[in-house]
Amino acid sequence: MADVIPFINYRPAPEAAAEYAALPYDVFSRAEAATEIAAHPLSFLRIDSTTAIMPAEINEYDPCVYARTKELLAADEHNGVLMLEPDRKPHYYLYRLVKGQHVQTGVVGCVSVDDYNNNIIKRHENTRTQKRQDRIEHITALNAHTGPVLIAYRAHEDIDEVVAAATTMSATTSTMLYDFVAPDGIRHSVWRIDDDTIAANIQQAFTGVSALYIADGHHRAAAAALLGEQRGGEASHFLAVLFPADQLKILDYNRVVFDLNGHTLDEFLRLVGKTFELSKQPDTCASHRPDQRGIISMYVDKTWYRLAIPEYMRPNDPVMGLDVSLLQNLLLDPLLGIDDPRSSRRITHVGGARGLDELERKADASGGVAFALYPCSFEELFTVADAGELMPPKSTWFEPKPRSGLFIHKI
Repeated sequence: MADVIPFINYRPAPEAAAEYAALPYDVFSRAEAATEIAAHPLSFLRIDSTTAIMPAEINEYDPCVYARTKELLAADEHNGVLMLEPDRKPHYYLYRLVKGQHVQTGVVGCVSVDDYNNNIIKRHENTRTQKRQDRIEHITALNAHTGPVLIAYRAHEDIDEVVAAATTMSATTSTMLYDFVAPDGIRHSVWRIDDDTIAANIQQAFTGVSALYIADGHHRAAAAALLGEQRGGEASHFLAVLFPADQLKILDYNRVVFDLNGHTLDEFLRLVGKTFELSKQPDTCASHRPDQRGIISMYVDKTWYRLAIPEYMRPNDPVMGLDVSLLQNLLLDPLLGIDDPRSSRRITHVGGARGLDELERKADASGGVAFALYPCSFEELFTVADAGELMPPKSTWFEPKPRSGLFIHKI
């Protein structure tokens, strides 16, 4: 039984929302975040990734960064950019994202730290101590959860019906707060649930959901859970946007290694061919993206290759049998010396939304090699999480992504 409750929202004024809302902080490098903020000075990214507007010599984890974050949020409140819901009453919200023909509508509320600790809220990725501590310091400085954790659940008919009823735009049922198209072309629409009966139905419907799955925001969730245990009260629940899995889209999460680990190109290709079924892709190929599970596309020396994983090499294990695990264990570690992709400085991870051109650019610039993977499926994610296992880091990329800054939960 999942505990999902309404909350009092500090949110941007309607006229500021389109400029204020920002992609999550972890989508950007420090330099990319600085460029984004320069282009959109009101962006919530100033608060989510304050290090981007600090002098280059200041470490991203320096206490002065979090102090500046606190100042920026307070200024937004003082200047009227942020507003408290007029009646100061907890609400649920509905958040719809539209990208082309793809539509997903989620419930925004707060989920329970107890559910996180009791494995009702399941995770599929490990967290890094330093990154988790960064989010602890960020939440502590603001006394607020500001970036909703993206949570998936197996589609539930009762929740679907409630959401459909609440988006009929009846003035007594819900109020549309925001409706804008972001610079990347994604449309964002937000409704506040005003009808107490519908709100009660939402809360009751989620009690029929046996498991929630963190899709994106593992560090935010881990940080919020640790603080919730310490502080209790309002901190015992943290901000989330919950979508049915059949509406979410998982993209590939790809890799670039910056060198060939001392191998010549011919030697490297020969070694790869000893494990994988290796074939060169013609330049006229319409797309170099893998078209099915078990296929990996590799780019090296301005050429794309197709790597097929022999099925007999796939272990009958929910984690070891993933394509991303097989790439790591059969190639990245033994041939390229990437024994720990979380800490190695010789590898970078590129979300599928950035396209294959980004893989080519990074591989060409470094003289290294890029790998494009077939996206993980939700069934694979659920199987791993239900088994209490963890996927390799950077296994899933969700697109489109909810924006930060539209919902702020004060603790």
